[in-house]
Amino acid sequence: MPSGPDLFILLIIVLVLFGAKRLPEIARSLGQSVNEFKKAKQEFEEAASTPVTPPPAIPPVVPSQEGTASSQGSSQHPSS
Repeated sequence: MPSGPDLFILLIIVLVLFGAKRLPEIARSLGQSVNEFKKAKQEFEEAASTPVTPPPAIPPVVPSQEGTASSQGSSQHPSS
């Protein structure tokens, strides 16, 4: 990590490369990127820490014997 004099020299180089007008725009976009990264990291940590509960089991549907006998008789069409 750069210390005092190193940071000053680095800041001067960035100022020369990008110019004084672009420096606030770069700092703003860098700040927004850091905030988005922190937000995504926090959401991921919350999602990873909550336990996943399985959905409730649905009992299987068993057809009744009475329904099948009556439906077979009523499905026949009379022939004319």
